[in-house]
Amino acid sequence: MAGGITDTGEPYSGFVGLVYMFNLIVGTGALTMPRAFATAGWVVSLALICILAFMSYMTTTFVIEAMAAANAQLSWKRREQEETDNSDSSSDYSDDDVMGRGRSEPETKPILSVQRAGPVDHFDIVERVEMGQMASMFFNKVGVNMFYICIIVYLYGDLAIYAAAVPISLMEVACGNHSCSAGTVKYNDTDPCWGSVTRKDAYRIFLSVFTLLLGPFTFFNAQKTKYLQILTSLMRWIAFIMMIILALIRIGKGTGEGHPPVANLSGVPNLFGVCVYSFMCQHSLPSLVTPISEKKRVGALVLADYVLILGFYVLLSLTAIFCFDSSLLYDMYTLNFTDNCNVLDIPVLRYFLGLFPVFTISTNFPIIAVTLRNNWKTLFHRDGGTYPWVVDRVVFPLITLIPPIVVAFCTHNLESLVGITGAYAGTGIQYIVPAFLVFYARRHLEPVMDRDAINKHKSPFHHAFWVWFVIIWAVFCLMFVTANIILTDTKK
Repeated sequence: MAGGITDTGEPYSGFVGLVYMFNLIVGTGALTMPRAFATAGWVVSLALICILAFMSYMTTTFVIEAMAAANAQLSWKRREQEETDNSDSSSDYSDDDVMGRGRSEPETKPILSVQRAGPVDHFDIVERVEMGQMASMFFNKVGVNMFYICIIVYLYGDLAIYAAAVPISLMEVACGNHSCSAGTVKYNDTDPCWGSVTRKDAYRIFLSVFTLLLGPFTFFNAQKTKYLQILTSLMRWIAFIMMIILALIRIGKGTGEGHPPVANLSGVPNLFGVCVYSFMCQHSLPSLVTPISEKKRVGALVLADYVLILGFYVLLSLTAIFCFDSSLLYDMYTLNFTDNCNVLDIPVLRYFLGLFPVFTISTNFPIIAVTLRNNWKTLFHRDGGTYPWVVDRVVFPLITLIPPIVVAFCTHNLESLVGITGAYAGTGIQYIVPAFLVFYARRHLEPVMDRDAINKHKSPFHHAFWVWFVIIWAVFCLMFVTANIILTDTKK
């Protein structure tokens, strides 16, 4: 995530990059989308998700352009340093020659001169420059700090969602909702689970176990291996395809119970947050795009990915809201298949769907926690300074782990957690940061760029209008969501 320049990684083809991007975007947010669709109404939801997919695609092209600009700046600085080293070791020029040359050269030299030995394109994305490094290159100190605060808040929300999703799935499976008699029942937190232990107590027990098992990874470095990524991706594809097919079969038989409203504006703010969260990938683009071996068609691949993901989300959500009664849809959509034998009467598959989030999310939690911990370290880091052992190994992991666990203890309303995280921190990461990155990257390079130098990764939305449109859109959305929350709380 946010950080410095890291290794490029093992190269892969554009098709593999497309698959990786699909797997990155389609995650926990997709499981909360059906309920958000049912709450906002299917026509309004269709319109809004198409708009938000377009906005997310636009800012994705902004980030890719900023990555190319960052590579160009690094390439120029490296070349400038080589020229300086060569001139220091050369005695071909006299002092007068050097003075004359210094007077004749402008103060700002073209960043990409056409007078070079070979066909080098400085805008090639060959170094992985993370968003934090780009922020340091193009933003001032205040902007850098605001970026890190924004991504830290987003990662806290991410961890709270993960910390709540796993215990919810375990509670629903363990507390008997997988029995066929429970298909039309919506349980409350105060209902019994095991004897005198309520469902809420069971949820907190599972949350405690989850914290004890996965929390310690925050104190170390964790990395998702290639084979673990393949396994979780395979499970995700099987689960999602299974849910879509099962819902389509039920609708085709004419036994679907869903009668969603056409429009319900009160559900729009939460749907906005869920959709923003579900299209989030901007913070991981450097690690996704840089290893692609052939980048000529990166723009087309990204567009294809967004079209596929939009179609996938629409298909998943529409089949869900017409298959199940809207009032019985769970925050975690997989749970609707664990307690309804009319949809799925094979116990093993019901358990698989019920526990699917447990396996996939549990592998992601340590990775996100370590990323958040490292961002905290970067935010407070000062050049030349080091942290005491206690601060580095104890304090930073604790401030990473405790807040999301406390939030998960207080609430397990996944729809609200996803909606708030997406609406606020997600808006910053997905809209505001990419817009300002590309804006300042262009301003930074324009005075020193040779006219013949063309950024081949330039966004199709290269006019300044689009940058300001994204910023105004983000501000409007934040105001709309905040006003709706205030009005809703006032009515209660």
